[in-house]
Amino acid sequence: MLVTLVGFAFLFGLLLSRLGLPPMVGFLVAGFAYNLAGFEPPSGLQQVADLGVTLLLFTIGLKLDLKGLAKTEIWGTSVAHILVSTVFFTVVIWLGQQIFPLPLFDISFMAMLVLGFALSFSSTVFAVKVLEDKGDMSTFYGKVAIGILVMQDVFAVVFLAVSEGKYPTVWALLVFLLLLPLVRKFIYKLLDSAGHGELLVLSGLFFALGAGYEFFAAVGLKGDLGALILGVVIANHPKASELAKSLFSFKELMLVGFFLSVGMQGLPDVPMLLTAVVFCLLLPVKTFLYYAIVVRFGLRSRTSLFTSLSLANFSEFGLIVAALGVTQGWLPVDWLIVVAMAVSVSFAFASPFSLRSENAYQRFKLFWDRFQRGTLHAQDQMLDTGDAQVLVIGMGRVGTGVYDELMPLWPDRILGIEHNAEKADAERSAGRNVKVGDATDTDFWNSIKAANSKELIVLAMPSHHSNVYAAQQIRNAGLGSHVVAIAKFAEEVHELEALGVPSFNMYSEAGSGLARHALQAMGKSGL
Repeated sequence: MLVTLVGFAFLFGLLLSRLGLPPMVGFLVAGFAYNLAGFEPPSGLQQVADLGVTLLLFTIGLKLDLKGLAKTEIWGTSVAHILVSTVFFTVVIWLGQQIFPLPLFDISFMAMLVLGFALSFSSTVFAVKVLEDKGDMSTFYGKVAIGILVMQDVFAVVFLAVSEGKYPTVWALLVFLLLLPLVRKFIYKLLDSAGHGELLVLSGLFFALGAGYEFFAAVGLKGDLGALILGVVIANHPKASELAKSLFSFKELMLVGFFLSVGMQGLPDVPMLLTAVVFCLLLPVKTFLYYAIVVRFGLRSRTSLFTSLSLANFSEFGLIVAALGVTQGWLPVDWLIVVAMAVSVSFAFASPFSLRSENAYQRFKLFWDRFQRGTLHAQDQMLDTGDAQVLVIGMGRVGTGVYDELMPLWPDRILGIEHNAEKADAERSAGRNVKVGDATDTDFWNSIKAANSKELIVLAMPSHHSNVYAAQQIRNAGLGSHVVAIAKFAEEVHELEALGVPSFNMYSEAGSGLARHALQAMGKSGL
C-alpha cells in the first residue's frame, strides 16, 4: 500500500506541477484519488503527517524576526485582516445556512467561527514559492508579505496550543529556563558541535521533537508550541538559516503525508465542491481587504497590491486548524474536505494573478493610486538616482566587485542599488554609495526616463528572472543606456542576447579570469 500511495503522490504532484500549480495541490488530489480507488491508508501515515506539521512550526521559528514583526505595517495588518476576514467568512457561512437547508450547513456558530478563522489565513508555502520564483524574497513587499504570514502562523500556533482545553502542570514553569543565557549558550554549543552534515539535520530533529515537542508535552503544554519556541530560541544562531535549509527536504516530505491524509478523510460531493468554489470566488474580497489595510500604513499602491496578491489564497494552516476542529468535535469531517478543496482551488486561482501582478498594477494604476496615502512609508519612497551616470543593480559579491572596479572611472557618479535594506546599510558603512531600490519596479525605470538617462547600467542581481525583467523594463522605457548583465548558464546568455543585452557568464568566464590571475602571479602576461 505504501508504494501505491507514493506512486499516487508522485504522479499527481508531477501532473499538477506541470500545470503551474504547487505540488501540494497534487498531493491533496492524490489523497482523494487513493481513497476513491478503495485503498486503505498505510499504517503510520498520521504520525508522518503530525511530524511534518511539527517540523513546519520549528522552521517557522528559525526564521522568526521578532523585531521585524513589531513593525506596525506587519502586526497591524495581520491583526486587522484576521479579525475582519474571520467575521466576513463567518457571515458568509451563516448566510449559506439560512439560504440552503443542506446537511452540510447544519453546524453550530462555534463551528462557523472556526471555519471563518481557518479561511482567514494565507498560504506561507505558496507565497514563499512565488516570491522565490520571482526573486522577490528580499524586496520590501516580499518582507511585508512574509511578516504577515509569520504573524498569522503565530496566531494559528497559539490557537492550536489553547484549543485542547488542557491546563499546564506546575512543571510548565520549567519552560522559562529557555530564556536563561546559560541554557541558550548550551543549545548554541550543541549546534556548533553538529558541524554541517547529517549531524546538523539530526540536531534539528532533536531540538524540534525532543527539546521542543516532547518537553512541552511532558509539562502539559502543546507540543507544537514547543517546536515553534525552540526554533525562536535558535533563530539568532549563525547556523539557523543553514539548519532550516538542511531540514527543508525532510520537512517537505513529511508534509506530503499531511496533505495525503487530508485527502483520505473522505470524498467530496456536489455541495462540498460548490461550497469550495464559492469560497474561492470570494478571494477577491479577501485580497482587497489586505490591500485596503496595508495601504493605510503608508505603503505605495504597487507595494500594497503586490503584497496582497501574494496572499490571495487559502492556507495549509487553515487545513491544520480545520483538522484540529474535526479532532475536537467542533466540525464534521465534511468541512475538512471543503477546506481542502478550497485550498487546492485557491492556488489555481491565485497563480496567474501572482505571476502577472505587474500587469494588474499597470493596467489599473489610476484605480490603485486612489487609495495611496499622501505620506509614504520611510522604506517605500521612490528612489532618486540623482546625477549618477552608472548604476550597479544588485550589490552582492559580483555587484560589489563591479562597483569597486568602476569607481575610479566614474568617481562620485556611480550608484549601487540593492533591494535588501540590511545589505544596503552594510555597503554604505563600507564607504560605497548605495541606495535601497527595486529594479523590477516599472515606476523606478519610468522615473529615470523622466529625469535623466544613464551612461551604463550593470544588472548584477542573483536572480536571472529579475535581470531579464529589468532589461525588459529598460527597453520598454526607451533608455539609451549601455546595459550589461550577469548570467550563469548558456540559455540565460541567449535570453539576454535576445533582449540586446550582452552578458558575462559567471561560470565559463570565471575560468578565464582565474587563468589571467595565475599568469600575473607567475609574471607572465599571457600566451
